Amino acid sequence: SGLDPAQPYFQDTPIEVRLDQSDAKFVDVIHTDTAPTIPYLGFGMSTAVGHLDFYPNGGREMPGCSKNAISTIVDLDGIWEGTRDFVACNHLRSYKYYSDSIIYPDGFLGFACASYDTFETESCFPCPKDGCPNMGHYADKFKGKVTNQVTKLYLNTAESKNFPLWRYKISVTISGNHKVTGYANIALYGDNGNTKQHQIYHGSLKPETTYTQLVDAELNVGTITKVKFLWNNNLINPTLPKIGAAKVTVQFGETG
Repeated sequence: SGLDPAQPYFQDTPIEVRLDQSDAKFVDVIHTDTAPTIPYLGFGMSTAVGHLDFYPNGGREMPGCSKNAISTIVDLDGIWEGTRDFVACNHLRSYKYYSDSIIYPDGFLGFACASYDTFETESCFPCPKDGCPNMGHYADKFKGKVTNQVTKLYLNTAESKNFPLWRYKISVTISGNHKVTGYANIALYGDNGNTKQHQIYHGSLKPETTYTQLVDAELNVGTITKVKFLWNNNLINPTLPKIGAAKVTVQFGETG
């Protein structure tokens, strides 16, 4: 398992020098700091070098690392470790994700995709019938399905512990008599708990229109028992418009 393998002096070198597929029967890699070393001080290599290469949050900038120095240091594990982590926050996220992955065997699903921008659209969702590998400790559950081709996998993580997120596709069809300007939120409830509210759409909400959003939720809710729909308009409207949700469709990334 490569935890953000080093970029300076290693990227684009011969395979005898750096990590590559021939080093083991199964090589999985987590890339968290792939910005160019000059001028961005990226410490990790961007090249895919394993059987499975995971690029959480696109692999360059990790959520929670761009906060100011004081809040980052206090958020992390005390002043000593926090100061060290602030200097190389993106680079060191790789081992934090890995250690979190041990506790969450169903977390950190990586979606095979051409790029992070494509991952943020619906074209790589849900997982194919062979399933998606888990980034981190349980990546080797997938080792029987790998080829020697490059497989780049994308996912998002939370800003701080606990890091795993679970991807859902949520569609809401609006009912009502008038369009309103505002936002629509959905919370998911299941036999494993409930999520916070996630914004599905912001703008002009029109009746009989369906709005779809990919949501990275903070837990796997399990079997869905109900959804909560909430809307709010940004303007004071004396006509007190009423809208509702005619239909809500939820698709889970792992199982489709």
